Amino acid sequence: MGILDRWTKNKDAEKLKKNAVKTDEKKSVPSGVVASEKDAKVQKNETEAVKPAKNKTEDKKVEVKKVEVAAGSISHKVLIRPLITEKAAIMESNNKYNFLVAAWADKKQIMAAVEELYGTKPERVNVINVQGKVMRFGRSMGRRSDFKKAIVTLPSGKTINLHEGV
Repeated sequence: MGILDRWTKNKDAEKLKKNAVKTDEKKSVPSGVVASEKDAKVQKNETEAVKPAKNKTEDKKVEVKKVEVAAGSISHKVLIRPLITEKAAIMESNNKYNFLVAAWADKKQIMAAVEELYGTKPERVNVINVQGKVMRFGRSMGRRSDFKKAIVTLPSGKTINLHEGV
């Protein structure tokens, strides 16, 4: 923690409280009631869910489904990132998704993390410990890091949208 962090955290908390009070006034909540920081974040996410339509004549509201994660959750530590390769893209057509997972994670933890983050319960999880390749760096030989890969099989009809922000 840096020396200046304590002041920036206090300023961020004050901004959230001010935003919460403004949104409470819009919703005709009695004055003097201050919403918590969590409520302010939820209200902010609700306003982001409405996107403008492409045509000016049509105003459609698009709702984005957000999955809430518990505060003490370690799901983001278990699933590091999805593996996006050509082979993984072919496997996605068979409802099999590849993830880079933590080295200490087991199948049950991976299954619970996928269910918590993506909202679908997997049928099975296969885990592979991949050894890093030996590479050349100029004259010297080096080695890439070892990693653990999980192949998650979903039931038919269920999908995960991994390429949403790409």
